[in-house]
Amino acid sequence: MSSNDCPTPPAEERPFDAASVARTLADQARASATIPAVGRHTLPQPEAAEEIIALARQVLYIGYVGRQDLTEATLPAHLADLTQRLYDTLSRQVARALRHDCRNAHGACDECLSRGRAQAAALLAKLPAIRAMLEEDVRAAFDGDPAAKSYDEIVFSYPGILAITVHRISHELYKQQVPLLPRLLSEIAHRDTGIDIHPGARIGRSFFIDHGTGVVIGETTLIGDHVKMYQGTTLGAVSFPRDACGALIRDAKRHPTIEDRVTIYANATILGGDTVIGKGAVIGASVWLTRSVPPGTKVIIETPKLRFHNAAPPPA
Repeated sequence: MSSNDCPTPPAEERPFDAASVARTLADQARASATIPAVGRHTLPQPEAAEEIIALARQVLYIGYVGRQDLTEATLPAHLADLTQRLYDTLSRQVARALRHDCRNAHGACDECLSRGRAQAAALLAKLPAIRAMLEEDVRAAFDGDPAAKSYDEIVFSYPGILAITVHRISHELYKQQVPLLPRLLSEIAHRDTGIDIHPGARIGRSFFIDHGTGVVIGETTLIGDHVKMYQGTTLGAVSFPRDACGALIRDAKRHPTIEDRVTIYANATILGGDTVIGKGAVIGASVWLTRSVPPGTKVIIETPKLRFHNAAPPPA
């Protein structure tokens, strides 16, 4: 056997030094101005945000989500228990978000807990109105999808309904100027449905997203009533305005306005804060728009020319 055939001796194994790695990571975290480790105890908790969504869905879809053995006699007490639990969890998480915001702005705040309770109570007072809107959203889905066999099927299985349910909650918190938590709720819905709706987007009544995967709706989007859109639709920004120092201008309207009774088909992209899609317009699949469309207009792409390579000739 030549020397070239000899196996290479294994490298000397060094024991893993967990303490050394931990010290390095801790030093890095303490020095970070972007994602520091210390002082994060005031942030909203992702697992509690998931609990807020679960409880809210049980309240808004009572008899569908959670207990299904309710009677007219047991319904009031069960709803009272659910709303109390939702209030307790929501008020704590809103308080954490407010305290974190205060800490970043001017130091610890002693009023955050009471403000959290007030914000939670304000949201829960809106639940009947939110439920009424969701009933219209469910009917819009049934009226807009011939494959739907019942309202029950839509409540149980349509990702667009889950996404708009979470959005109608997160949007109210956004309007109440609750920091962090609305976006956390919306991103949980995004993860679960593939539908990305910023909590700042204003969405009217009887809204239906069919299929849903890949839909993106930006923060300053304004959507009217009876709007229907399909998977892959993007309502986005054409550019990001900046101030004289080059910083993003965050309060400008960057996303389009969609007026009442518009239909937007799959993979359409509509961009820009000045772009308005007029009432009753139809936007075809894969259309790219950065300018306004008058009411009643149909915008479609010309039929592309197909080429078939190495294929048998079509039958006569």
